[in-house]
This record gives sequence, C-alpha cells and structure tokens, in this order.
Amino acid sequence: MQRRDFITASALTALGAALPAGAWAQASYPAKPVRMIVPFPPGGPTDVMGRTAAKAMGDKLGQQLVVENKAGAGGNIGTDAVAKAAPDGYTIGLTAISSLAIAPHLYASVPFNIEKDFAPISLVGTTPCALVVHPSVPFNDLKGMVAYAKAHPGKLNYATSGIGTSNHLATELLQSVAGIQLTNVPYKGSSQIVPDLLAGTITMSMESSLATTLQHIKAGKLKAIAVTSPQRAKALPEVPTIAESGYPGFSVETWFGLVAPAGTPQAIVARLHDAWEAGAKSPEAQQAFDNISGNLRVTSPQEFADFIRAENRRWGELIRKLAIKAD
Repeated sequence: MQRRDFITASALTALGAALPAGAWAQASYPAKPVRMIVPFPPGGPTDVMGRTAAKAMGDKLGQQLVVENKAGAGGNIGTDAVAKAAPDGYTIGLTAISSLAIAPHLYASVPFNIEKDFAPISLVGTTPCALVVHPSVPFNDLKGMVAYAKAHPGKLNYATSGIGTSNHLATELLQSVAGIQLTNVPYKGSSQIVPDLLAGTITMSMESSLATTLQHIKAGKLKAIAVTSPQRAKALPEVPTIAESGYPGFSVETWFGLVAPAGTPQAIVARLHDAWEAGAKSPEAQQAFDNISGNLRVTSPQEFADFIRAENRRWGELIRKLAIKAD
C-alpha cells in the first residue's frame, strides 16, 4: 500500500473508532434497502404515490426502497406498523389524512399517538375531491344543487366510501356551510360507488380520486359540478372550485405524506427528506402524479409536522360538532 493510501485508511479507521456507533451508522446510511409501508391495497392513488416516491428516493439514496402494502382499518393498521418499527431509518411509511388527521377523532381509540409516535418527513401529494353527479339531475352547477337541496331536504343522496372518510367529511362540511341536508349512503369501500353512480342508483358522490371518474366525466356519463381544492383541478380546468362557487375559503384535499417512527435520528430524517425533494423533480415522478390527477408536494419536516397539527384541529372540530362516530 502506498504511504498516502495507508495514511488515509488509518485516518478513516481512527475516525470510525472515535465516532459513537449510532453516529457511524447514520454517516453510512442507508447501508441496506429501506422498507416503505403503504397502508392501503395495491393499485390505488396512495399506492401509486408510494411507489413513485420509493423509486425517486431510491435513485437518490443509492438503495432500493421496498414497498410493503399493509392495508386494513382505513389505513390504521399500516400506520401503526410504522409507529412501532425500529427508529433506525429502515422503515418509513406513506400515510394519509385518514390516519393522521381523522382517525384520532373518529374512533374511541387508535393504537398510535399522532404527536408522539411519528417523525414527519414531508408531504408527498394531494388530490382534490370532485362533486360528481348523475346526468339526470336537474342542475348543472353547485348553485343549482344547493337550491334543489334546500327545496327538497334529504332527497338528494350521496355515496361515501365509509363513515369518516375524507369524501364523507368533505360533503358534511359542504352541507354545514351551505345549510343543506343530504342523505349519506355509506359503502364498505369505493369500488362499487362508480358503477352505482353510472347506473343512477346514487345521485352523487364527492369523489376523493379523480382517477376513478375522469374517463366517465370526459365521456359525458357523469357530470362534475365542483372541486374542493383551492385551485381548479388540472384534469378538469373547466370545473369551478367550491370556493369560487359561493363559499370562499372552502378547501378540502386528500393528502399523503412520509413519516418515520419517532426517535429516528434527525440526520436520517433529513437524508430521507432530501432524497424525496430531489427525486420529486424528476419528470417520471411528475408524470406519475399527473396520471392519477394528483398534485406533487414537498415540505420540510417541520412544515409537515405543523400541517398535521392544523389538520387535526380542523377535522377534530368538525367531527365533534357533527358528533360523527365510526361504526
């Protein structure tokens, strides 16, 4: 070995001996593949976002991020698995509004603590809800729907994918601000809503994923009369927002974000965040989000932590006000 190489190797060995074991592990992170838990089944928008983030981050970290779908209980089972994983950076999760902002107020108890069990990494994406109706309804916009609902209280029914889901709460919020009464028809999941909506069995639905209805809207088989996001949806630029349709400030988006178990070293959280921030700039990531009518997002860990707290306050207040409880 040449003298210069020997000196360098010796210096690195001495540095390794001087560093605490945890610090040395952080410096070499990641030394093996990272598990990303997605708490919903394969194929849906959450899964697409998770796999897109996993690919983009893996390319930047130099290690594969392996997606594990761990579905059940509206996302709570997979989210709990993240909370209880070792805080070493080798298990992270892509979780959502349902678990991080709604479930703590909807259920008598959940197996994890939002404030204590997670280290937020970044918001990853949002999707707008769209108020979609069967073409046979006697109105074409939100103003007409509200007028009809006021003239016929309870006559209009709307489908949701379960009590306390984001599309249910978005519709409850709309009823509250518009002063109308609609009839909720809860389904056990979202798979049967669109077929029943197309058949006219259900009058309307606040769809939380445009990916499931966009083709039918474009074909004229369904009508989208408003979207819940602050700005118009890129996929439906001709459809106004609820805010611009007479209810300023109305804003509801289904959101998804990356978290690690609490206690994960800040240096590792920062490394994971930076990998997503860099990976999110890739054309492939943007295209994947466009394909599901999603909006790609990047925030700092602190911004995401503040966002989670604000969403908890917001939805907790609504759930308590309307006395909504899970079945």
